[in-house]
Amino acid sequence: MNRKFESREGFSLLELLIVVAIILIVATIAIPSLLKSRQLANENSAVANLRTISSAEAAYLVASAGYYGSTADLVNTQLLDDRFTGGSLSGYRYSITATRFAYTAMAEPLSATMGRYGYYIAIDGVIRYSSALTMAPIGQAGNAVR
Repeated sequence: MNRKFESREGFSLLELLIVVAIILIVATIAIPSLLKSRQLANENSAVANLRTISSAEAAYLVASAGYYGSTADLVNTQLLDDRFTGGSLSGYRYSITATRFAYTAMAEPLSATMGRYGYYIAIDGVIRYSSALTMAPIGQAGNAVR
């Protein structure tokens, strides 16, 4: 018996190209949704982190006899962890401007893919969109979030 001319089973080049084309189509549909989901998660994290900063400022105000604290003050008293002093946290950069009687904490996205909007909070405890027109939804600059 000669097995030299036995048929071999496998995939043809056309079948492989069809599978690759289907994978590419699914990827082009799914990737924008994943990027949008990441942006929304980063934005929600920024709002939650600003609430954390507001709570830390309230605690620091009581402990410091009427003064608001900078980022370094809040970290040194362990009201915030040291992630706020570094470069970024969940795609946003945080900064706190504090004086004796007021503070403003800002969250700015590192890039447009990390977050669409900038946020800030002051002593009234209301989180607002950035006052910069390019970092807020159209017509919503400085307005309260949600």
